[in-house]
Amino acid sequence: MNKTHFGFDTVNEEEKAGKVRQVFDSVAPKYDIMNDLMSAGLHRAWKAYTVMVANLRPGQKALDIAGGTGDLAKAFAKKVGPTGTVVHTDINEAMLRTGRNRLLNHGLVLPTMVCDAEKLPFQDNYFDVVSVAFGLRNMTHKDQALAEMQRVLKPGGKLLVLEFSQVAPPLRKPYDWYSFNILPRLGQAIAGDADSYRYLAESIRMHPDQATLKTMMHSAGFGHVDYHNLTAGIAALHVGIKC
Repeated sequence: MNKTHFGFDTVNEEEKAGKVRQVFDSVAPKYDIMNDLMSAGLHRAWKAYTVMVANLRPGQKALDIAGGTGDLAKAFAKKVGPTGTVVHTDINEAMLRTGRNRLLNHGLVLPTMVCDAEKLPFQDNYFDVVSVAFGLRNMTHKDQALAEMQRVLKPGGKLLVLEFSQVAPPLRKPYDWYSFNILPRLGQAIAGDADSYRYLAESIRMHPDQATLKTMMHSAGFGHVDYHNLTAGIAALHVGIKC
């Protein structure tokens, strides 16, 4: 069996999806509260910047992968208007249900489906924008997922990957201390789950850094790739354009 990482642990590839699912089944009810606490609300600014860079217009089509509680899908829907389409997907049903209910509370009825990013059930050259926010690091075969995202984009379409990344060197020691000491305690206090937030900290360290992910996106077929460091590299927005 092929091996992969689950945080700092090594597991069989067939096991990883199930383990990731358990994490997000556990954290789904408190996901938004924890995001605000963990990032001091900065995740909202990062997502707002992602929406601005997406530059969606009325009538366009967008796919939100690992869409979770629906923040990007909601913002995209406002941009494309009633003549456009935003498809809200996640591999985790608990997260997707939470997101769908939030969208309904805001009067938005969007196409919503459980979806594996490594095997997207959409036709070639269909979407104007594809986004994945804080989801790529949890995927087993990131190269395959990126290739699928490239496939479903129209020529000239845009992939937006918002993800935790490698923080600037002067901040690494305090950031590591916060990640491995404070995050699990917050997870235990708010969500009753320290282990899932320990996994979060570990998965960030195992995720490709900015330059490596840029190279991976080029290898997946994107002609132009750039990235924008956010909050000293705590997060980064990678932008790939399909030729």
